[in-house]
This record gives sequence, structure tokens and C-alpha cells, in this order.
Amino acid sequence: MRALTWHGKHDVRVDSVDDPEIINPRDAIIKVTSTAICGSDLHLYDAYIPTLQKGDILGHEFMGEVVEVGSRSTLKKGQRVVVPFTISCGSCYFCSKHQYSCCDNSNPADNQDISELAYGNRMAGLFGYSHMTGGYAGGQAEYVRVPYSDVGPIVIPDGVSDEKVLFLSDILPTGWMAAENADIEPGDTVAVWGCGPVGLFSVQSAFLMGAKRVIAIDHYPHRLELAAKFGAETINFNDIKVYDALMEMTGGIGPDAVIDSVGLEAHGLFVDNVIDQLKVSTFLGTDRIHALRQVILACRKGGRVSVPAVYGGFVDKFPMGAFMEKGLTMKTGQTHVQHYTPALLNAIMEDKIDTTFLISHTLPLENAPEGYKLFHDHQNTTTKIVLKPGLDKQTVEMPA
Repeated sequence: MRALTWHGKHDVRVDSVDDPEIINPRDAIIKVTSTAICGSDLHLYDAYIPTLQKGDILGHEFMGEVVEVGSRSTLKKGQRVVVPFTISCGSCYFCSKHQYSCCDNSNPADNQDISELAYGNRMAGLFGYSHMTGGYAGGQAEYVRVPYSDVGPIVIPDGVSDEKVLFLSDILPTGWMAAENADIEPGDTVAVWGCGPVGLFSVQSAFLMGAKRVIAIDHYPHRLELAAKFGAETINFNDIKVYDALMEMTGGIGPDAVIDSVGLEAHGLFVDNVIDQLKVSTFLGTDRIHALRQVILACRKGGRVSVPAVYGGFVDKFPMGAFMEKGLTMKTGQTHVQHYTPALLNAIMEDKIDTTFLISHTLPLENAPEGYKLFHDHQNTTTKIVLKPGLDKQTVEMPA
């Protein structure tokens, strides 16, 4: 089959690789019909995540048709499914509490040395996201083996386009959980740092949960325009100091809840030196927490902090004094995708949530390397790239 593979920093290639096979009775094989490039895939593209190996297949946002099942899979051949990016066994202590991204059984123990050193515990398995998360082949491919297929995938009704439901795999549940973790109350003012896909879904979700005002913060004009279409007020941080603007907009109090959807690398938002990047990637240094510091300092006293953004290692200059003295609470974590997909699928079917607005480009899988470069270098105009296996390669023109 054809698959997008990692070979080093800014070096991804579409190669011919072995087809996946059933190796466990709970497995299923999915023929991928749509797969997307996630903002967190850019951390891999920039060689920011340790334990990647040359030839690893990337991608964790995908869906497709079931073509083969193990004897204990509950799926049936021919079903269309969206597959959560988190791999979960469904029966461990954490899965029993619907904390699927904390699964204790989906990541082989011999890949845990770095994650246990960095995080103090075993990480759950993730598709296409390094050997620290299990070394599972990702979904930017023609076919994917899906472990624990009786737990994760959600069956999609006939007649619903891939584009409407693909983002159930990750970014829609992530944006929803981010808003849920902010404990939004009717009438709240919510500020969202970063208007990438997760941030934009957080904006949409916050309004659906009863926020009166949502303030979106970024410096890409097109992304701010998308946030404004959902009713958000916007701040371009290139034009004004974020803290001062938020104080003026909230009468000196600050937002009731704040969401950091920027994270450790912050493409285009903040720039630090190469040495910092090297230290972070090897857990010898600290993540860049510029946005997180702003979030904490701007939030009102007694407010809530939600962090859906990816942080990989340790943080420095964390404003613990402000966090404590202001009496803030924080919730974070990888998304418990399986917990949210049924309700979010219903919301999509009832046209309560719009998902297709994010798609800026649809490309053949064969154009995945160009897609990565496009997404990495042109984030103002590139919001989401969907890849389609089986289509002939095209000529992709890069913006000036």
C-alpha cells in the first residue's frame, strides 16, 4: 500500500509499504477514505517529538471502510467508521471511568522509558505519533490496522459525507472537551488563545455551552475572520497587547474562563531559538509557555483555565504565584474521544455543529509532503488539509 512516512525533520515521503494484517482478534483493518493533517503532526514534522523512527507512518485523524475484522471485533465489513486518535482497551481502570486517553493497556510497556521518565506514568497508545505512544502505524495511508476495534470506532450513517464527520477523530472532541474543561456557565466571557482548528472548535463549543462572549486571540487574519463568523470578538496580538485589551474588554476583571490551544511549539505565534527546541525535544529543557503565562495572568480571580494544547516536557517560569493567589483551577489532558463521539455525531446530524468550514484544501495522499509544507509554512490561509488515498497526484502551487 501507499503511506506517508517520516524520514527526518521536514522530510516526509509517500512510500510503498507492507499492508497491515490482523494480529489480534479485536483488530480491524480500515480502508482509509479520508485522513487529515493535524496541527500536532507539525510537531513530528519539526522533529520535536522523541522516539520517531525512519519509515514510521504518520497520521491520527482518519476514517474509512471496514474491510477485514478479527473474531472479537464488533465491526462488520462494509461499515463506514471514524477512528479516535486515542487507542483504548475499554476495560482498564481508566477506561471504566470513560477516561479513555489514560488507558493503561493500549501502549506496549517496552516503549515507556521516556514517557515514564517525563510524565511519571504510562501513556495511552496513539496512532502515528512515535514509539513513545506505542509505535502504531498511522492513518495517512491506504489501510490501517485498528486495535481494540470493539471500543474506539464510531459507525457513520449512510449518506453522510466524510467531510462532515472526519474531525470526530480528534479536533472536534478536543475543542469540545476544552470548552467543557473550562466549566462554562451561562453568561460567561471566555478567551481562547490560538485560532487553529482546536481553537476554532473551542470557540464554537463555548457558545453552544452558554458563553455570552468569546474572545479569540491570534495573529493570522483569516483565522480571526473564521472565529468572528461564529460571533467571537477578536484580538490580533500583533496590533495590541493581549492583557491590556482583555482588561479593557472586561472592565478590568478578566475573562471568566480561558483556553490555551497554542501549546509547546506555537508555529508562527512565538519564536524562540533552536537550542530551546533541541532541549524540549530531548526533555532536557522546557516547553515554551508564552501563551500559558498570558492565559493565567489574564484570567479573572477565581476563574478557570483549560489547556487542550500539547505540551511535551517541562515548563519554566510558570506563574505559580499568580495561579495560587488568584485561586484558579486548571483542567487539561489528551481528549477522551470515545466519550464524546456519540453526542457530537448527533449534533452534526442535527446541524448544530459546523465542521466543513475548516477544510481549506483537499489533496491526494500522494501530495501529502506538499500538504505538510503548505500547512507548516502558510497557516493564515491553510486551516485544514484533508488527504484522499487513491487519487492521482496533482501539482500543488505554494502561495508566495
